[in-house]
Amino acid sequence: MCQTMSVNARVSKNYRMRPISQSQRTDIGLLANIRDQFVQNHNCYGRIRMTKALKDLGLQVGHRRAGSLVRQNGKSDTRTHKHKVTTDSNHKFNIAPNFLDRDFTADRPNQK
Repeated sequence: MCQTMSVNARVSKNYRMRPISQSQRTDIGLLANIRDQFVQNHNCYGRIRMTKALKDLGLQVGHRRAGSLVRQNGKSDTRTHKHKVTTDSNHKFNIAPNFLDRDFTADRPNQK
């Protein structure tokens, strides 16, 4: 694989053996808490509410970082708004007659 990618084998081994950085460690801890919050709250927390919940747990996190962790791990909120019908078809108002009956052709101007 190293020959295919034109990389020295020693460099590849050093990359694989490198310890996890501090920010990656904190991200792993935050992600575990994010997953717990999603399960507890029926998968309906966005980044702002998630940040507030994490801060209530005593974790220092901003809403942008919480939002990026949520997006990267596929934990987006699900909307459950119902469709509201705004058309009232059972009204008692006068309905205009259909004179054209979908015939829009005219021989002269101002006929239709």
